[in-house]
Amino acid sequence: MIDKTVEIALLFDFYGNLLTEKQQRIIRLYYYEDLSLGEIAESLKISRQGVFDHLQRGEKLLKDYEGKLALLARYRKMREQLELLDDFIAENTDNQRLKGKLRTRIDQIRKYL
Repeated sequence: MIDKTVEIALLFDFYGNLLTEKQQRIIRLYYYEDLSLGEIAESLKISRQGVFDHLQRGEKLLKDYEGKLALLARYRKMREQLELLDDFIAENTDNQRLKGKLRTRIDQIRKYL
């Protein structure tokens, strides 16, 4: 469940604004606030099945958007490459001034991710 929770949270960060307001709210309540389907249903005054349906549709849409746009995959790949570059600099650069400048540039790139 933790892996799915993390995955949905990451997908929601990238694509959440593309969901309906109700889907966004239900996903936030379920994944971020850890409320049960019953608690969400009571809070929103809809059936438990309605909550489940919105949750399932929202999750499917998030996965579909990732399947088409691959923003999360690209994000992960860029972070991975920056880590490899950072490691390479640490292992292969003796010049401390150059090492500092390169790490500063890497940190600047990370801010955009």
